[in-house]
Amino acid sequence: MTEVFKKRLEFLKEQHHVLKIKKNEMVPESNGVYNRYKNPILTAGHTPLHWRYDFNPTTNPFLMERFGINATLNAGAIKWNGKYVLIARVEGADRKSFFAVADSYNGIDNFQFWDNPVTMPETDVPDTNIYDIRLVAHEDEWVYGIFCTERKDPDAPVGDHSSAIAQCGIARTKDLITWERLPDLKTPSAQQRNVVLHPEFVDGQYAFYTRPQDSFIEAGKGGGIGFGLAKDITNAVVEKETVIDSRVYHTIYELKNGLGPAPIKTKCGWLHMAHGVRNTAAGLRYTLYLFMTDLVDITKITHKPAGYFLAPEGDERVGDVSNVAFSNGWIADEDGKVFIYYASSDTRMHVATSTIEQLTDYVINTPEDGFRSAASVQTIVKIIEQNKNYLHAKPTSVQEK
Repeated sequence: MTEVFKKRLEFLKEQHHVLKIKKNEMVPESNGVYNRYKNPILTAGHTPLHWRYDFNPTTNPFLMERFGINATLNAGAIKWNGKYVLIARVEGADRKSFFAVADSYNGIDNFQFWDNPVTMPETDVPDTNIYDIRLVAHEDEWVYGIFCTERKDPDAPVGDHSSAIAQCGIARTKDLITWERLPDLKTPSAQQRNVVLHPEFVDGQYAFYTRPQDSFIEAGKGGGIGFGLAKDITNAVVEKETVIDSRVYHTIYELKNGLGPAPIKTKCGWLHMAHGVRNTAAGLRYTLYLFMTDLVDITKITHKPAGYFLAPEGDERVGDVSNVAFSNGWIADEDGKVFIYYASSDTRMHVATSTIEQLTDYVINTPEDGFRSAASVQTIVKIIEQNKNYLHAKPTSVQEK
C-alpha cells in the first residue's frame, strides 16, 4: 500500500463518516402544515464506500471508484424494530436502479445503509430496471414491496432503444432481507406505474390503487388514480379498474397523477398523499398533494384541498430531473407524529415532519379547487371576510381581562 493510497483511503473514510453523522436542523419557516429540514437525509455520497471502491491496492492502485452511484431517491418507508427504515431507489452511474435499506433512530438524520443492497428475485422475464418501492405492512402479516418493473418493449421498432413497458412488481418479506418475488400484477391497462397496495383487506380481497396508462411515459386515456380488487396476492389479477381521482384540465395533476405511499388510517378517513404532474415551458413539474377517502367506502373522496401540498423549493429544484418532488414513503408514529419522506429532482432524499392532527386539519378545512380563476378569487374574498372580525378587533389589555 503506497502512502498516496493510504492517505486517499483515510480521506474517503473521514468524509463519509462526517456526512453520515451530520445533524439535521428543522427549517424555522413553515406554512403551519409541516416543517422541512435543512439537509438531505440520503444522497449518493451516503452509500457505503465498500460498494463503490475496491480497497485492494494491488487491483486498484489509484483507489478509483469502480461502481459509481448517481442518486438515492424515491424511498419506501416503514417503522421496523424501533427504527425509521427507508428502502431507497439507488441509481448507479450505469442508469440501473436497485433497492437498498437505510435506517435511523430518530428519522431525521444519521441514516445508515445496511451492508448489502437488496437482492430482489427476478421473474421468468428479467427486469431491466426496478424502482420506486412502496412498503406496506398488510393485515395478512406480510410486508409487501410494490414497485415498478421496467422491460424493453418487444414490439419497439428496430433501433428504438427507449420504448419500454412498465408493470407493477410484487414481493413480500418477513425481515426486509429475504424477499419472495410474486408474479407481476395483471390489470386491464397496457402499462402500470405507481401502484400501491391498501394495508387492509376490502371485501376479503387485496385492494390496489393503480395508475393506468397507455404508454411508458404518457397516461393517454388513463384517467388518473385507479382502484381495483384482486382475490389472490400470489397471482394478483385486477379485472376491473375504477378511476377514483381523475386528472383535470389546468391543475397540478392535469398531465399525470399517481398515489404515493399507502394511505394512513385516521378517525376522519384514509389520508392519501399523491403526486401531480403538469407541463410547463421548462418541462414537467412534479408536486405532492393530499386527499382523504371514506373509512368504509375507500374509493369515495371526501376531502381534497386545492393545489399542491409540497413542491420543490430552493436547491430541491435542481438535480438529475429538475423541478420534481416525489414521495412514496411516510411513517405515522403512535404519538401522531408523521415523517414524510420525499425526493427532490430525482437526486436525493429529504424529510418533512407533521402530525396527524395538522394533516387532517389541512385536508378537511383547506378549500377545494374551484377550477376557475373567478372561483379562486371568491375563496380569497371569503377568507378576507372571515378575518375582518379579527384583523380590526380592539386588542384586549391585561387590565380589561
